[in-house]
Amino acid sequence: MRVLHVASEVFPFSRSGGLGDVLGALPAVQARLEQETEVTVLSPWYASLDGEPQELWRGELGGQETWLGELRQGGVRFLFLGLSAFQRPGLYHPDDVERFCAFGRAALPALDATGVTPDVLHGHDWQAGLVVAHAHLRGLRTVFSVHNLQYQGRWNLHEAAGWTGLPDWAFGPEGVEFFGDLNLMKAGLSFADHVTTVSPTYAQEITTPQYGEGLDGLLTRLTHQGRLSGILNGLDQDRWNPRTDPDIAAYGDPAGKAGAGADLRQEFGLDDAPVLAAVSRLADQKGMDLLLTALPELVRDWNVVVLGGGDPLLTSAFTGWAHHPRVAFAQGMNEPLAHRIYAGADAFAMPSRFEPCGLSQLIAMRYGTLPVVRETGGLVDTVPHEVGFRFAEATAQALTQASREARAAYQDLAQWQARAALAMSLEFSWDGPAHKYLALYESLLGTAHPQT
Repeated sequence: MRVLHVASEVFPFSRSGGLGDVLGALPAVQARLEQETEVTVLSPWYASLDGEPQELWRGELGGQETWLGELRQGGVRFLFLGLSAFQRPGLYHPDDVERFCAFGRAALPALDATGVTPDVLHGHDWQAGLVVAHAHLRGLRTVFSVHNLQYQGRWNLHEAAGWTGLPDWAFGPEGVEFFGDLNLMKAGLSFADHVTTVSPTYAQEITTPQYGEGLDGLLTRLTHQGRLSGILNGLDQDRWNPRTDPDIAAYGDPAGKAGAGADLRQEFGLDDAPVLAAVSRLADQKGMDLLLTALPELVRDWNVVVLGGGDPLLTSAFTGWAHHPRVAFAQGMNEPLAHRIYAGADAFAMPSRFEPCGLSQLIAMRYGTLPVVRETGGLVDTVPHEVGFRFAEATAQALTQASREARAAYQDLAQWQARAALAMSLEFSWDGPAHKYLALYESLLGTAHPQT
């Protein structure tokens, strides 16, 4: 079986968040589990790509110069599609709908030119939606994974229709049209043989108006047709391993965390109170405004350490709080520091308004750091009551109450360490999800296309 993943980013070559992490881990595990399965990943050849692909082909497609390069790593073939629109710093820009339409239109013809012929195409998030649509039109089996439904790739349809290369009939409500816009997320949803989300609970949530982002009717129909399911993300067990992590004082059990905790307190000049941490985008989705509102109460019981960037107002507010002796804030993305925070913190806050899966809570538990989480999406599926501290309402008051419960539990060190030991024993490797995706591909290869 030949599997082709398509995504806008892939670790370690390009990454802005969890999508890149997934594409850096899942294909390699699939290749390892099924030796007879050829796994390829296609992604844009960014000017800032961390790597030097070997050019395989260069030509003209749709009136613009196009090229394709290759890198191999971990049993996976990584292909990078080059277009002039991606030859600028960074990954994402305001004209991304037009850029990823160009990517989606050129992807399969460029693969044709180099003899790449997948049996199953697996697209990830809206940037791959148009590739999924074109693959369906060719009769390829397709899976489309929703990593975050909030981001949909919308643009005025009158202006954008010509960017897509799709036939006229595809621009109706049953295709890619969405309230007068082109919607590339909807393209993936409408044309894929099967749609997955990155957790079972999120697959249920997005069929409701509260979480469906205007697409809940379509997603409900897919559910009734048996074409929507949730497969929980895994965690890279090598990259996130407290026993071998070179960025921390390594440890193998909750008692061994003391050294990492002492190092974190010393790094930020904190007192002996336990540490509640957050490593996150500073965004309303992540509930970081709730954490900010709760800070006056939280600092009574906790040192609070926050690493992240995003919303300028939240960034400014956390920067102001960093003058408090029990608050530390580091702006931006800093992976070595993130490792030190996961290892050195006692508890980890994720007050998300919605969370398709979440990786931070998985990392925290791997390091024996107990999550304080809102009951939504993948947080419900991954954080057991006997490990973490969960709350229902997306309010600062609910977060504060759950944090108080965690602080009370911390008073009993034996109980706390028992929770941490259970957290560290939980199995969240990519092996299980990789097997489920492979089984899904196999089932699609034996079935007829659904009606779109």
